[in-house]
Amino acid sequence: MTFVAGRPGEWRIGPSLLAIAALFGGVVGTVTAGRLEFDTLRGLGTTSLIGIGLIEESCKLIVPVLILVWQWRRGTVHEGDGPLVGVAAGMGFAALETMGYAFTALLASQGNIGDVEETLFLRGLTSPAAHMAWTGLICGALWAAVAARWSLAATVRLVVTFVLAVTLHALWDGVTGRATYVLLAAVSLSWLLVELHRSNTLTWDTPSGRVRRP
Repeated sequence: MTFVAGRPGEWRIGPSLLAIAALFGGVVGTVTAGRLEFDTLRGLGTTSLIGIGLIEESCKLIVPVLILVWQWRRGTVHEGDGPLVGVAAGMGFAALETMGYAFTALLASQGNIGDVEETLFLRGLTSPAAHMAWTGLICGALWAAVAARWSLAATVRLVVTFVLAVTLHALWDGVTGRATYVLLAAVSLSWLLVELHRSNTLTWDTPSGRVRRP
């Protein structure tokens, strides 16, 4: 979060808003996704991975969308805020989901703390390349679409970003080899870094005219 926020050279979002994105984004996202995924796993069978990716990437956007609406009503929508809000919401979701996996590992291993530590370590290590990256990318495209007043190019970019994020999510859930995880992590983080660089070199409208972000 600190890295993403520091890219423009200034913090435009306060800690309170980031805390809301992380805490409530995580709680609302995990609870909603958990309920929907229960029905998905029962009904979709082999196609459940795509369904789960679609559900989780959508549910993680509930609180960020509310934050975006609040910013839009205040006239304070900045394209660079999207990735930061998305990373915060993705972090909250990943933290709560990891707690659930750790508890499951504890029960499955009949109290083996080593299994719990391994689960926490692996998921903590990979979460920046998973939920944080994907939600950051989607929110970045969403904020950009609103800033561009839903132009055709920005809207298409949002749809493509969402579809690709869901695809990466489904692939991540479906693979087992470490080399594939490393490849997916590299793709996700590289994509996020490229989008962060792009968003920080664009221009935006101000009352005094169109200026370039420093």
